[in-house]
Amino acid sequence: MKKRGFLPIVTNWFDRLFIGIYLWVAIELFWLRFLEAYAPLTFAHLLSLAVALLILTRG
Repeated sequence: MKKRGFLPIVTNWFDRLFIGIYLWVAIELFWLRFLEAYAPLTFAHLLSLAVALLILTRG
């Protein structure tokens, strides 16, 4: 079943899962490059999880 959410495209659950995983990796790499000296990687994990869940449920 296709769902329309805040993403600008029509997606199914697999599309949203793929986008969530892709953003998870991007956030982690960004964090490692620019923010790891200021905050632990645990914050990146929690932020990535929150973004992935948001996209899966409402994207």
